[in-house]
Amino acid sequence: MNPRIAVVSLWAEDEPAVAHFSLDMIGLNLLPHHPVDRIHFDLDGIVLAIIPGRSVLPPDPEPRFPVVAIAVPELDNAVETLRLHGVDLPRGMETNSTGSWVIFRDPAGNLVELVEFNQ
Repeated sequence: MNPRIAVVSLWAEDEPAVAHFSLDMIGLNLLPHHPVDRIHFDLDGIVLAIIPGRSVLPPDPEPRFPVVAIAVPELDNAVETLRLHGVDLPRGMETNSTGSWVIFRDPAGNLVELVEFNQ
């Protein structure tokens, strides 16, 4: 068996705000009956857990690397949803030979990336 990531955690002082953001803005699938009393999402077999506490912000005021990158099937639609809700996309959409991506901060301040890989 090859090792793979099982759980990724984001810290949030306001867990419900991050959960609603993840549901409404990103379209993540909530795991409604997870055995631990925390908010969990399914990322195609990897669990994203929202953990109570203060997010750890990078010291760089313009960081390039997110805490988590989430692959989405239609980045244009995701970007439109984020913009309609006033989410700041500091670098706009970026592209290279492997795909396109945007970075932004969730309500807790975690730097998140959405990416669409080229087929």
